[in-house]
Amino acid sequence: MAIKRSIIRNALGLGLFAIITAGIIAVTQAVTAERIAEQTRKAEAAALFDIIPERQHDNDLLSDTVTLPPSPLLGTGDIGHGWVARQNDQPVGVILPVMAPDGYSGNIRLLVGIGHDTQVLGVRVTSHRETPGLGDKIELRKSSWVRTFDGRSLGDPAPEQWTVAKNGGAFDQFTGATITPRAVVKAVKKALIYFDNHQGTLLSDTSNQ
Repeated sequence: MAIKRSIIRNALGLGLFAIITAGIIAVTQAVTAERIAEQTRKAEAAALFDIIPERQHDNDLLSDTVTLPPSPLLGTGDIGHGWVARQNDQPVGVILPVMAPDGYSGNIRLLVGIGHDTQVLGVRVTSHRETPGLGDKIELRKSSWVRTFDGRSLGDPAPEQWTVAKNGGAFDQFTGATITPRAVVKAVKKALIYFDNHQGTLLSDTSNQ
């Protein structure tokens, strides 16, 4: 009987330990997820005004949004929103949240600004897990590579050249890293295609403020 009671006590102790450990892990994950989400929101807000500076629009860019249904071109499976920049009530451009699912280390989240003339206004990376010193050169603070998209469009370069130079494209890759820049180039091209397909809706004359 003593052995049986000892086994039961040990089993209960292990069960209680497992429950407490699972609870700690769940709380830690929830707190970490909230922090990551908040950091992403802050990065997005800063990037919006980096892509379309305040001098180039006179509306409240943060609240003037357009609903975006789930779309494989944007790499999203949920309803999202884009930000519309206006000058004198006329739309001058939109910033789309885009996800490249094929980065070297997973998803790469971007903001792609596109003007009413269909040219890229700017591209900024808001989150990624690419290799430090290699793939992280997609960040503006690490290199100026993302600025090579500025002024580009679906026709400049030609569609078949929307890839890295190693694959016959117009965009440089990084030394020792090709997958990361290739994924970003592909995602930006898809964003331009999405804009081309939905320009009328994205640049509506009616503000959502």
